[in-house]
Amino acid sequence: MPYCSGCDREFRHSGYANHLAQTKNPRCLTEHRRQFNEALPGVFEEARHGGLDEEDEDEDEDGDDEDEVEAAQFGGAFFDDEDLAMGGEILDEEVEGAGSADEEDDDDEDEDDDDDDENGNIDYDNGPGLEPPPDPAPLGPPPINNEDDEDISPPTGRTHIEQALRQEVHVRHFPSPRAGESLKKTDPTFGTYNRDINSGGEGNNTFAPFESERDFQIARWAKMRGPGSTAFDELLKIPGVREDLGLSFKNTREINKVIDEKLPSSRPRFRCKEVLVAGEVFDVYYRDALQCVKALYGDPNFAADLIYTPEQHYADADQTVRMYHDMHTGKWWWDTQKVVEQATPGATIVPVIISSDKTRLTQFKGKSAYPVYMTIGNLPKDIRRKPSQQGQILLAYLPTTSLPHIKNKAARRRTVANLYHACMRKILSSIKEPGDTGVQMASGDGVVRRCHPIFAAHVGDYPEQVLVTGVKYGECPCCDVPRDELGDDHDIQYPFRDLNAAMNALNIADSYLRSQACSDLRIKPIYQPYWLDLPYANIFFSITPDILHQLYQGVVKHLISWVKTAYSQNEIDARCRRLPPGHHVRVFTKGISSLYQLTGREHADICRILLGLIIDMPLPGGASPARLVRAVRAVLDFLYLAQYPVHTEHTLALLDDALDRFHANKGIFEDLGVRESWGIPKLHFLKHYARLIRRLGTADNFNTEYTERLHIDMAKDAYEATNSKDEFPQMTLWLERREKIFRHEKFIAWCLAGRPPSTSSRLVDMQPPPDRIKMTKHPSKKLVRFEALANDYGAPFFVDALARYTVSHCHPEYSNAQVDAASDFDFPFRSVSVYHKAKFWLGDVNFHRLSSDEFDVVHATPSRRTKRGRIVDGQFDTVLVNDGDGMYIGVA
Repeated sequence: MPYCSGCDREFRHSGYANHLAQTKNPRCLTEHRRQFNEALPGVFEEARHGGLDEEDEDEDEDGDDEDEVEAAQFGGAFFDDEDLAMGGEILDEEVEGAGSADEEDDDDEDEDDDDDDENGNIDYDNGPGLEPPPDPAPLGPPPINNEDDEDISPPTGRTHIEQALRQEVHVRHFPSPRAGESLKKTDPTFGTYNRDINSGGEGNNTFAPFESERDFQIARWAKMRGPGSTAFDELLKIPGVREDLGLSFKNTREINKVIDEKLPSSRPRFRCKEVLVAGEVFDVYYRDALQCVKALYGDPNFAADLIYTPEQHYADADQTVRMYHDMHTGKWWWDTQKVVEQATPGATIVPVIISSDKTRLTQFKGKSAYPVYMTIGNLPKDIRRKPSQQGQILLAYLPTTSLPHIKNKAARRRTVANLYHACMRKILSSIKEPGDTGVQMASGDGVVRRCHPIFAAHVGDYPEQVLVTGVKYGECPCCDVPRDELGDDHDIQYPFRDLNAAMNALNIADSYLRSQACSDLRIKPIYQPYWLDLPYANIFFSITPDILHQLYQGVVKHLISWVKTAYSQNEIDARCRRLPPGHHVRVFTKGISSLYQLTGREHADICRILLGLIIDMPLPGGASPARLVRAVRAVLDFLYLAQYPVHTEHTLALLDDALDRFHANKGIFEDLGVRESWGIPKLHFLKHYARLIRRLGTADNFNTEYTERLHIDMAKDAYEATNSKDEFPQMTLWLERREKIFRHEKFIAWCLAGRPPSTSSRLVDMQPPPDRIKMTKHPSKKLVRFEALANDYGAPFFVDALARYTVSHCHPEYSNAQVDAASDFDFPFRSVSVYHKAKFWLGDVNFHRLSSDEFDVVHATPSRRTKRGRIVDGQFDTVLVNDGDGMYIGVA
């Protein structure tokens, strides 16, 4: 039996531990530390030195009582001093009452949960589900490292391929030294802007034409975040408000006058052109495309980020493994630069990227808008995809009419297509000649180059792709595959459509012969498509991969419906409800079978759990689910590989391999009667992903998700600012004023910063977070007893594991048997502090973010009851820890 020589008493094992945790007798504590140090020499010294800060060290040097110092510092940096200062003879009721400290921390827990909500941890429903709780798993012995186990070799193939993404990038520059050459130097854009602002004699007022910083900030708030012009006017009419704030304006009209007359335009103004179609007049609101290109190219905020020449990136010094990410690393820019350099050396290519998509402005009135957006490939994709960076510009609002006054359906569809192309041809006409001969443009730092704005890509969903290319609905917009062979295996390749043949057919004067020629090519006889005369443009190579509509809203949508048909929907829903919550993993408490009209975000949430739902689920009738599981895994592999921010030739081979595996196993859906044919254009288009990524860069350059996000700022919010009558003139004016305010805000920030030279806006984003692991400053709960760890946290072997860890840390030379033998000792404390959450950073690929989430979050939270009495389920995440043998993926 354990014996305490300090008080000359014998105890049972549990009683001895309680005695050590509760006693204040210094002789008992000293004797136990002596015994502990004999078994583990140095542990107290390490704890003492690890837990002292500079002030504690100074106090120790001043000669404080040794016993007190040891008693205070035993916990080191890990334990609280309160663990050894719980008081004298504490009764069991008082020990349980010590848990009231946990109750006092309920407010902290609520705050912690709020923090989770802010970090996106609201994707699941808390509370008990509809399923009965699973039987508790039998408790087994704690895991012990076995040195005799055979070494498990790390996975080869994919691991080796992805490891190359994290190697040093080797760059091959374009061979012509004149490519992207500068012609002259002019004043930087902000310098010109400063002169325009102060032309009215404003002097040195940084906030001119506003009288003060407060004047500008309130005007900015009114235009960017305000409740509306009427409400703002009523606010300023309150006696004393305007005087107390010291404002120079009395109402919204005066703010608008300052913005319209005194703030220079950073981007071109909208024009309105009437289009007459079959006796009906429609308005097109658009900007000059060339001036939009100049505005983006000359924005001073992008001056340090602009890319002027193409490059070839390699993952190895021998330059055998090609890498693709931003647009300038693709083959299109390199090949186009070659052609342009042969005709006019010293060119700077400006790839023009167009995206268009019709969207609803209201839910009930049926009003819609047809925005067209423009950006340039010289901007890195990290800038183009962030609305806050203003890297995209609204180019036009197209007519949204379906021409109901034309009764013949075929004629109506043909007229709608002709109307679209006529509008786009007018809008893009200004870049036709400069794309061929070039035009001088000044970047934000004042450097002038001869730039060639060349149409490079059109981003849109499948209906938009069909409309743009002129192919018939149900066919591939890029290649010449027959419609009845769309679902053939991946190894059957068809050439891309012949642009010259299409142009020759569309240029035939006789309408009958033109229709016949177009029918032979399986394209529509569109009258002068907008891309017909654009230099260096090939529309069939300009259709881009689309993660949102082609994958999530296309192939994944089909896959989920096939899985629900193949399996028992009740069992799938039951498995959804049984899933434990996890960070960024949504738990569908009502299942997924009843869901409809899902968004891309919801399809992404289902993809995270889909394979786990069916991995061991038997098919009805006893059929083997192996092929179905392989098919699902292949689609998910393709989905996530397609979203890589950086690709190499090897990862593109993995992409094609995933598609091959799907085609090899898709027959299971035919055998089950789920699918009869595979003529799905979006599924077929996956064959072109690798080729188009090599040509234009990775798929995250062109995702229609960015277009959908722009609809909020440039269509829906703009409409809400109108009176819903004759809305488009109001929407365009509202957008112009916002752009002026945004530009002026950037100018003021530049002035307040001391007017520094242009610096990259990506530097901050590119730097990895300073810490690999991020935790809260204070623990989530203090004084959590060992019994609570076993019962509430599911850690019944915590004490044994802590003992083994302590021995292994103090004696790394010990074998497993020696560690086990030395681990039979008692701790002088019975409670520890617990952290319920830890954030960690996974890393990136050459400063390209792996996902939109910088941090992953690990939770270890027991179930609890909120202040309102609702039970919140516990959450315990599984973590794989890289002990040094697992390379960057952490698995050996």
